[in-house]
Amino acid sequence: MATLLFSALGTALGGPIGGAIGAVVGSQIDGAIFGPASEQGPRLKDLTITTSSYGATLPRHFGQMRVGGTIIWATNLVENSSTSSGKGQPSVTTYSYTSSFAVALASRSILGVGRIWADGNLLRGAAGDMKVGGSLRIYTGTHEQLVDPLIASAEGIANCPAFRGTAYVVFEDLQLGDYGNRIPSLNFEILADDGTLSLASLFDGIMEDVDAHIPLDGILGYSCEEPLGNTLSKFAPVIPMLCDAGGGKLTITRDRLQSAPIAISEPAVSAAKGDFGGKAGFTRKRTPTLENPPRVMRYYDINLDYQPGSQRAPGRPLAGQPRSIDLPACLDASNAFRLIAYAARNNNWARETISWRCAELDPTVAPGAIVTLAGQAGHWRVIDWEWRDTGVDLTLERIAPGGDTTLGAISPGQANLAADLAITPTAVDAFELPWDGNGSADTTALYAAVSSSGAGWKGAAVYVDQGDGTWTQIGASGRARATIGTTTTALPRGSVALFDRSSTVTVQLIGADMSLTDASPHQMVLGANQALVGEEIIQFGKATALGAGLWQLGQLLRGRGGTEAAIDGHAVGEAFILLDPSPMALDPSKVSSSSAVQIGAMGLNDTSMAQSAIACRGIGTRPLSPVLGTSRANTDGSLTLAWVRRARGAWRWLDGVDAPLQEETEAYQVGYGPTANPIAVWNTDTTTLTLSANTLTSLRASLIAGNLWVRQAGTYALSPALALTVLN
Repeated sequence: MATLLFSALGTALGGPIGGAIGAVVGSQIDGAIFGPASEQGPRLKDLTITTSSYGATLPRHFGQMRVGGTIIWATNLVENSSTSSGKGQPSVTTYSYTSSFAVALASRSILGVGRIWADGNLLRGAAGDMKVGGSLRIYTGTHEQLVDPLIASAEGIANCPAFRGTAYVVFEDLQLGDYGNRIPSLNFEILADDGTLSLASLFDGIMEDVDAHIPLDGILGYSCEEPLGNTLSKFAPVIPMLCDAGGGKLTITRDRLQSAPIAISEPAVSAAKGDFGGKAGFTRKRTPTLENPPRVMRYYDINLDYQPGSQRAPGRPLAGQPRSIDLPACLDASNAFRLIAYAARNNNWARETISWRCAELDPTVAPGAIVTLAGQAGHWRVIDWEWRDTGVDLTLERIAPGGDTTLGAISPGQANLAADLAITPTAVDAFELPWDGNGSADTTALYAAVSSSGAGWKGAAVYVDQGDGTWTQIGASGRARATIGTTTTALPRGSVALFDRSSTVTVQLIGADMSLTDASPHQMVLGANQALVGEEIIQFGKATALGAGLWQLGQLLRGRGGTEAAIDGHAVGEAFILLDPSPMALDPSKVSSSSAVQIGAMGLNDTSMAQSAIACRGIGTRPLSPVLGTSRANTDGSLTLAWVRRARGAWRWLDGVDAPLQEETEAYQVGYGPTANPIAVWNTDTTTLTLSANTLTSLRASLIAGNLWVRQAGTYALSPALALTVLN
């Protein structure tokens, strides 16, 4: 009797059982395909993670898959420290660690590695960009690959294998700060083959004389870490396979190797006792529906970053729980639906069977052959045959007719996938702010607004160049992007004493995802929506989004913080910096007062240093310009000048309260003519000065229509000048 073998696979071993089978089906097939009887086949499971267990199986991967790996070498952790701070926040020193290690991925060569996940987040993007610090080297498992230089330097070249035939990766100085200062759980997107996959690859290096070119249409990848029989058994329910061990080699095909169905003539009639069919020569029956037929397939969905997906075959609901097929392969939702729909249709049609008697033996009608029967519709597959004295008895099952099993586009469902955000270049704007009244009046408030255009930016190291061309690191920015940009319209002239409801300025923020908000007048009084435009501090009450990171700002307060000298002379393209807590405070003891000082910032994947001079340099220790200047002509021809001083840090004007001086002495400089090269200068320690008639006559003779002005002399610098009057 000949029958279908490989029942665990649902496949057919065709041809008479004879000597041709003996040599091929013996220990070679049993051992190479099925392996030890105690082994169990692969099951669909949650995404595997990197391990470091001794003796762990190193699988073979085909197509594209998301896999774990096995750590095969590692160094001790290396400690690093960094200090960061923000506006109004104390400096914080944090410690992080780096590690170097190697992870084995596959026991066959691959084409490359795509994305890498660490603790579920992307460590390496689709473009090959690393999301944290460190370097990556990929070894594809060729038989010519060289020893990794890092491993060789650590272990010695004589003790370091090249792991030829094994695909692996080496991480060097991988930053572990994002992962709790430990080596994270890793997944790797393996890219192992191009084009349509075939089962033939499974037998490479395992068996010879095997023809298994079954294209796995729709299957994008799969892994083999068990005996071949276990792996094949997972494909059998959705991709039927016919096996033939005749002809000196094992042939596995999707369909019988025949050009067309074989026509079988009328059945032979037998009146012998116990023969089936009687005068008809055949019997036909249909088995009942299984209580739990396979109707659901679980798989790895390519559109869900290889997370498990599920598709259900169409049809009316059945009683009981349908059986689920676990296919440990990578597909998209449409192909997964096609496969389970095909499996469900085949299972339903195969319930119809026929026992048929032939009067003659046709060597081509062997188990697995596709035949047509006289007087019976459809195509049938031979399950087994038995040669008896009354004829050849065939057992056949109905083959599902062809037809489209798709229902259009199929949704894979939704999942919270790790965002693959590009790490964009770093930008920096450095500036000094007026003293805010807290702490010592001698404090210099230096800041670096470090930012980038994309949300995937990971922060940057901040450096200073004291003017000698040498960059010295002075801190780290942290990951919060400062809101910076440039003006696309010139800020118009304005008044420090008015709430300007008509003027506007348009700003292009560095990131299209950045936003600005409105503020009420009360919130503005409390300090909301302060921004540095050029060297003037403004506040805005209205922020209107124009799209793509473009904002129009209105309802302005001008010259805040004593920057009224910068109200005039604005131009297009000036720096815009939102003065919120995101700019990084710089240690003034690490930044010299030289005008040549540059602040730099360099982040992950940056190829050059972002640089900025310090805007508003000296404003923190420079006295404020006096205000409310007046001039009064006296009866004797003299002129009395008067003004009101202001104090650094005293930004709230309180009636009846004299603001502290905040300087070592009270002193003023009154001048006539240009402030840079005055005709005459007077020094006084009071807020008034009287010029005699003779002095005025002399001044007019020296310069007609010159300006009289006053500056406060502080401990470190002179204030901007306040114009008092013009001598005509």
